[in-house]
Amino acid sequence: MMNPKLRYRLVKSKSVEWIIVLFAFLITVPLIAIIFFVLKTGISKISWHFFTNIPKPVGEAGGGIANALVGSLLIVLVAALIAVPIGILCGIYLSENKDSKLASYSRLAVDVLQGTPSIVTGIVIYFWLVKPLGTFSAVSGSVALAIMMLPIVIRSTEETLKLLPSSLKEAGLALGLPYHKVILRVVVPCGFSGILSGVMLSVARIAGETAPLLFTAFGNPYISTNVLKPMQSLPLLIFNYATSPYEEWHDLAWGASLILLIWVLLLNITTKLITRKWKVQL
Repeated sequence: MMNPKLRYRLVKSKSVEWIIVLFAFLITVPLIAIIFFVLKTGISKISWHFFTNIPKPVGEAGGGIANALVGSLLIVLVAALIAVPIGILCGIYLSENKDSKLASYSRLAVDVLQGTPSIVTGIVIYFWLVKPLGTFSAVSGSVALAIMMLPIVIRSTEETLKLLPSSLKEAGLALGLPYHKVILRVVVPCGFSGILSGVMLSVARIAGETAPLLFTAFGNPYISTNVLKPMQSLPLLIFNYATSPYEEWHDLAWGASLILLIWVLLLNITTKLITRKWKVQL
């Protein structure tokens, strides 16, 4: 016959296990509900015409989100071109100078920047770039999004490089390679998986941001590739059209919401797949 104390411990362990499983399932419920609702509402609005046309004037049926798709891709691309090199270099510095005072202050600044509300970033860039330039522009929106990307890229680079064994760097230096070549050709490639993961997550983080773009990119009803002029994006289109009184614009907003949701999901899934494929065995 089983000891009562042992039976109690087994029952308690099993109960805690089931509670953990229950809560793990519950945290997926909001995501599943959002995906299902947006998919159900937006899937009927998707068509080839939807991707290749700009929005129609009020009162006309149809229209598409071609201007928002082009704008989102350009704004995010420019933001990544700004944030990724700076973020990786900063992450390298923090990983190589763990105990210096400057590194300590820099980490604090990164943590504070990560917690800064996006609307505050948008207002600051409005006064830094939009007012001096005298116009809203895609590049000012990209700068705002780049600032939001930086903490994620910096932290992911730093933490990834910290996990790498010091023997990698020592071996490169022992072979006579200059310090900068050891970092750029040995250490960074070995941490490629984690760095790329951080970059992809930062892009997914800013893909749906609306507040900074309200103060910077502003929006454009036409297709534009001039980053020095106002430009439309998916989050801006969703915000403006979802709050309008027109049913046709509501349809565009739901379709754009589905596209944006799929984009973010694909970025996160791709990040996981890339991380698994190029994971470094330490």
